[in-house]
Amino acid sequence: QVHLVESGGGLVQAGGSLRLSCAASGDTFYTRVMAWFRQAPGKERELVAAISWGGATTYYANAVKGRFTISRDDSQNTVYLQMNSPKFEDTAVYLCSAFRYSTMATPMEPSDCYSWGQGGQVTASS
Repeated sequence: QVHLVESGGGLVQAGGSLRLSCAASGDTFYTRVMAWFRQAPGKERELVAAISWGGATTYYANAVKGRFTISRDDSQNTVYLQMNSPKFEDTAVYLCSAFRYSTMATPMEPSDCYSWGQGGQVTASS
């Protein structure tokens, strides 16, 4: 089991930047695909970005491609989401997650995750 704790959420002005962190504990963290999902009120949970074991492969939703960057530091058991130039529509609760697998899959659904962080609110002001 992997225990995940997010930090770094808050209010950010549109066009600014914000970095989310996800600290993991558990002896299999480094073998998992890690991801950030988000969920806005009244909307389904959506995959924002994912990163494979070792960080060689990444995935981004079209809505954030070119603005957000996911990275991982397995020596620190931490996954990051750098959010640059956020837009109002990026406002949501952001959740860190660990997938059951170590390589990217198609598709990657919330039901494929076996561990979730508590979630953190990110509000991008217009």
